[in-house]
Amino acid sequence: MSFSERPILVFWETTRACPLACGHCRASAIARPLPGELSTEEGRGLIDRLLEFGRPYPTLILTGGDPLQRADLPELIEHARARGLHVAVSPAVSERLDSVTLTKLAGLGVSALSISLDGGTAGTHERIRGAVGHFDRTLDAIRSGLRAGMRVQVNSTVMSSNVEELPGLLQAIYRQGIRVWEVFFLVRTGRGAGLEEITAEEAEDVSHFLFDASRYGVLVRPVEAPFVRRIRKEREGTGPSPTGPLYATLHRELEERMGPATRDSSLAPKGTLDGDGILFASYDGSVYPGGFLEYRLGNIRTDNPIALYRETELLRRIRAREFRGACGICPHRSDCGGSRARAFVHSGDPLGSDPACLFARGLAAPA
Repeated sequence: MSFSERPILVFWETTRACPLACGHCRASAIARPLPGELSTEEGRGLIDRLLEFGRPYPTLILTGGDPLQRADLPELIEHARARGLHVAVSPAVSERLDSVTLTKLAGLGVSALSISLDGGTAGTHERIRGAVGHFDRTLDAIRSGLRAGMRVQVNSTVMSSNVEELPGLLQAIYRQGIRVWEVFFLVRTGRGAGLEEITAEEAEDVSHFLFDASRYGVLVRPVEAPFVRRIRKEREGTGPSPTGPLYATLHRELEERMGPATRDSSLAPKGTLDGDGILFASYDGSVYPGGFLEYRLGNIRTDNPIALYRETELLRRIRAREFRGACGICPHRSDCGGSRARAFVHSGDPLGSDPACLFARGLAAPA
């Protein structure tokens, strides 16, 4: 896959306003919109500029904060759909997200809905989300989205406080009829800066678990964990068998809950990176390689986002896999490439090595 000319996904953080205050929120969302938010006309202009990428147009993902906090959300969706863009929405589970709203979104032509679920139990999910009763409301929103006829995917963020609940999470979403699971490996940005990431050893174990999870008829999409692609290659080839203690625990519980896996893995052998297939526009029009990579490229109010994507030196180097350190000499860099966001958070270098990758850490170890 080559994303040199156009991304396949453009995320627009339509607002920082959100009724929730989740502990790991990338946006550090707050109750009210921040000054400088793109106007309706500016939003329509951003949508129009995306057509300049040419066909196939990127999918536009409206996120936040909570995009439902924008009164003009229906107008923006209609504008994008009228121009031939596929639109997905990633709302907060709040009082605004009821069956009436979901039916309306489906009627506007929203193709997919992303709902976040961060624990296999109510206690864990609600501790992360900071809202009592939120677990059941989230399951209700999932069911309502499916009834409205939308493709619903569940997003989950993996961190130290919930990693052992991954088998329960998979079982919970599977029982709801969900067949797409995006699993975010925590990057310490926004409010998530104060949370504890899983270790590189644990990330290796979780990656092996996700290979197992991908064999139950659920499309598993790791986010900020491209090294899972290496795990897929190893597990389907002659690579070493997983032996980590966390993996053993997760694997055992997974089979207890769901029985033995019987299908081929749904993990993609290749995929996107920040700036390689992905582009992110913030609430004020600032453009970044991705939502977790806070390396500002420009602003749509003054810069052409097509030129920013195609011509910015950093993005060219990411797409060419011109990395430094262990990621730069890794034999898997063309398929993987490491999390550019995590590298930037830990070292200040978006082209540095991903510290969550155990393989890269081994490459960097002294002889």
